[in-house]
Amino acid sequence: MKDSASQNITRRGAFRLIGAGLLSATAASPGAHAAQAPRRRASSPAGSLSPSDIGFLDDMQRAACLYFMEQVDPASGQVLDRASNKTSTGKLDSRAAGSIAATGFGLSALCIADKRAYAPSDVIRKQVLSTLNFHLNNMPHERGFFSHFNNIKTGQPLSWSEVSSIDTAIFLCGVLTARAYFNDSTITYLATQLYNRVEWSWMLNGGDTFSMGWHPATGFLPLRWDHYCELMMLYLLAIGSPTNPISPDHWNNFTRPRMRFDTFNYISGRDPLFVHQYSHAWFDFSGKRDAYANYFNNSVTATRAHKAWCLSLNRGYDDDYWGVSASDWAHGYTAWGGPPLMGPVDGSVVPAAAAGSLPFLPTECVRVLRSLKQKFGKDAWGRYGPCDSFHPDQLWYDPDVLGIDLGIGLLMAENLRSRFVWNTFMQNPEPVNAMNLCGFHTV
Repeated sequence: MKDSASQNITRRGAFRLIGAGLLSATAASPGAHAAQAPRRRASSPAGSLSPSDIGFLDDMQRAACLYFMEQVDPASGQVLDRASNKTSTGKLDSRAAGSIAATGFGLSALCIADKRAYAPSDVIRKQVLSTLNFHLNNMPHERGFFSHFNNIKTGQPLSWSEVSSIDTAIFLCGVLTARAYFNDSTITYLATQLYNRVEWSWMLNGGDTFSMGWHPATGFLPLRWDHYCELMMLYLLAIGSPTNPISPDHWNNFTRPRMRFDTFNYISGRDPLFVHQYSHAWFDFSGKRDAYANYFNNSVTATRAHKAWCLSLNRGYDDDYWGVSASDWAHGYTAWGGPPLMGPVDGSVVPAAAAGSLPFLPTECVRVLRSLKQKFGKDAWGRYGPCDSFHPDQLWYDPDVLGIDLGIGLLMAENLRSRFVWNTFMQNPEPVNAMNLCGFHTV
């Protein structure tokens, strides 16, 4: 299997490098209206789940937190991009590629682990401090932006890796979550300095939207964050910056194309399902909207459409077995999913598709995750929970887990259970101010 560290493209940029020009084919008429999803009950997001369901989620979260405490360099605090899921000891995997995005998920995971008492508080706090200190004082950066993949011990960027705008944003979401959660003056100082030093306007490269990244040998990447996807966190962090903000007008500069499938009508590009999850892991969009949409309800509709699309393919998917998002498959790493059909969807299932959608469709997503474990757990589950993807009919089970895929499931499971990540992250004044500047209001 081809390790993600050997690829010359970003994980979330892979499908754009292949098919960014296909976006216009998915746009519907400007007069289309999104299907309205039911309002989620903010007071009891997990109200439809049984005690057994909650116990299942707790086990899944505990296993994921273990990844972020074991597959990390203790000195740098960097989390591995991927590791074997079949280890019995938890020894640090021999692969050397750390992921700045996985490290951001890891900082949020440490907050969850402390809240849930999955590990001793002093151990967790020490790792948070090591991570923040290394990234502020020892980790190479370009005007506050970090490279996507780095040597896990030295912090040096891997030669082919770009300085990534979106992956830096994911890291900073973890940084701000830790700042808000821990009552620690050193953590507050380190986290604030990491956020405040980012020169957001530099990554605009003279344009109206953010570049996807920069490489020291070739300069800025030509592709931009210019249509709705996981980009919301990037723009909101930049608009909310207390030191180097960009104008709130930039919120209007990315397009919001409409997607239609069956009876579903929602905002989306030709992207995998994770684009409807990532920003929602930290920013609380529930019960709010801007001039364009209620983005939480939009993700509910997108998830319903994805499930219906999976079941329509006649490739083995049913109510107990569905969900495809960017992940490993039997022949490497791919960005696949739909609707419309994108990539070599062959009947494999990606547990992170359902796990990352838990707050949007709690009953359906818990059902599929529990069914996957019950039917395939011996082969598909390991030390850190479900493997990244698998295809039981082909007798293929990914030996690895990926940090960002475990991370999105972990954070969204906690948001479903307690709204903890949302409530903690939104204690920071900068995200709240950014959303206000962009015109968000309660509905």
